[in-house]
Amino acid sequence: MKSPTLNRDALAALLEQGVNQLRLELGPRALGRLLDFTALLVKWNTVYNLTAVRDPQRMVTQHLLDSLAAVPAIANARSLLDVGAGGGLPGIVFAIWAAESAPAMHISLIDTVQKKTAFLTQVKAELGLDNVTIYCGRVEELPPASKFDVITSRAFAELRDFVAWSGHLLETGGRFVAMKGVEPAGEISALPAPWVATRVEPLRVPGLEAERHLVTIEREDAGQQA
Repeated sequence: MKSPTLNRDALAALLEQGVNQLRLELGPRALGRLLDFTALLVKWNTVYNLTAVRDPQRMVTQHLLDSLAAVPAIANARSLLDVGAGGGLPGIVFAIWAAESAPAMHISLIDTVQKKTAFLTQVKAELGLDNVTIYCGRVEELPPASKFDVITSRAFAELRDFVAWSGHLLETGGRFVAMKGVEPAGEISALPAPWVATRVEPLRVPGLEAERHLVTIEREDAGQQA
């Protein structure tokens, strides 16, 4: 299958416009890396089926800008884990942002599908992302010696499963940040103790009319755990 044609100038204009609307500061190198990442996603998608989105412009809106819209929620993380990373969304986008704007932050990505982690490894190498670690396997089997102060996911699983499978990896006082579509009221009410949703906020993604929400989840007894 032939890859869609990339009009890099048009994609760059769309990306920069969206970044400005999100009020993020990204320099030329970060913007270039995001476009290079899009090109790799388009190229590998023809064989590996990394995303159902095929059009590069839609990738910019539905993947890059959608991920960038969540940056304020993870901006103070020191060590972040992206669970069910798939094609690198949002983990790779966060890593590209962090390389320029939060150089002390380290991003880890985990997925069970080897072909997806192979793609992520190639992206890390080609983009020179030294702040990235990639794991292939089930998150519940990742050793608890690896701790993260922020654990995130994008359309990964129901919230109760997300926290159950990866809760052992969260540092004391850390938080989950789940990227969702419509507000998942039912999933929030089904969270098991001691996990509670401490914040639910709508996201406005430039060029995207669909609903997007961020759900922050923390331990109700976090203060007692410190």
